[in-house]
Amino acid sequence: MRTVAALSAVTIAMVTAFGVSGCGSDQPPAPTPSDLIHAMTPSTSAPAAAPLPPPEALTGVLARLADTSIPPEQKLALVQYATPDDQAPLGNFGQALADGGFRDPTIEATDLTWSATPGNVEATVRIAPAADPARTFTFPMEFSPLRDGWQLTRTTADQLLVLGSAPPPTPPG
Repeated sequence: MRTVAALSAVTIAMVTAFGVSGCGSDQPPAPTPSDLIHAMTPSTSAPAAAPLPPPEALTGVLARLADTSIPPEQKLALVQYATPDDQAPLGNFGQALADGGFRDPTIEATDLTWSATPGNVEATVRIAPAADPARTFTFPMEFSPLRDGWQLTRTTADQLLVLGSAPPPTPPG
């Protein structure tokens, strides 16, 4: 019976101690030094996402493609998987923009997001002529990383330009 009484006394003492410490204030207890060290230790569970490139890195690709003073062979590196057969269309892109009234265009990239293709970035690109900024061409484009820069993906380039050799003509008939 003494054992039961002793256990009851210990139980009451513990309930009283926990009850009193929990009733005094709405503030949580002060963190211990080990809590602070744990909070400052970086988590290794999930790495932070890489930052998106600055919009200028993407618009620079299009500005170079549109620049008629850059030789077509120097534009090959601006398009993913471009070959020497793509030089003529790449060279014509800037001229086609100029002929369409987009001489010295202003190029903006907005709504940058990571693509479903790992490492690639998608952006909404707006091209406007310097003389008439209200007249714009807007197109969703995808860019692929290359060393320390970016290039237009082949899929996007194929949508914007006719790249590669032209299909053989259909015989009259």
